[in-house]
Amino acid sequence: MKCLVLALSVALVCGTQAIFVPRTVPEDLDVQKVAGTWHSMAMAASDISLLNTERAPLRVFVKELRPTPENNLEIVLQRWEDGSCAEKKILAEKTEVPAEFKISYLDENKLHVLDTDYENYMFLCMENAAAPGQGLACQYLARTLTADEGVMEQFHTALKPLPVHIWLRFTPTQAEGDPWAPRQGGSASECPGRWEWGSPLSARSPRKQWEVGVQSR
Repeated sequence: MKCLVLALSVALVCGTQAIFVPRTVPEDLDVQKVAGTWHSMAMAASDISLLNTERAPLRVFVKELRPTPENNLEIVLQRWEDGSCAEKKILAEKTEVPAEFKISYLDENKLHVLDTDYENYMFLCMENAAAPGQGLACQYLARTLTADEGVMEQFHTALKPLPVHIWLRFTPTQAEGDPWAPRQGGSASECPGRWEWGSPLSARSPRKQWEVGVQSR
């Protein structure tokens, strides 16, 4: 059963934009159920510099989630470094707030799980709490390599209250449809597929590609 774990919203506190995470339902996230392979389907961020190049700091590809016996979460990521795709591991430590984890990755120090049905999709965000509204990046993760357009709309709706303006969507380019496989003439250390700019709903267009997606607020 689909479980809306958290919704992020934006508030003005003492004239400064701050992000807070209200608990919307009494049910806690079952960390053990999120174990296994995931694929990054879409990304959104509060600042273009977080995603605009292959080596942008938060342009990372989630590969696997590994719960620990303590209900912490090990996140296996891939990202471009020094001309190849390097694997990274982040430990997300549980907090007293359901579906909120403490992390240490670049300037990001919080990870929020917005929504998941465990079997098909998950929405999560990484936040720099020291710079509210400036260091926020979110992803739609799927269990398969095919994005569900209904879930994509749901992701778009979930992020509407947030200060995210830059969007990227994944477009598989492999002949076999597996973007994680080595490209022709390439090595197994390449990051997956092709990412293009645009609205997360632009896949409805015949080209199924993204155009520059800077959202005005």
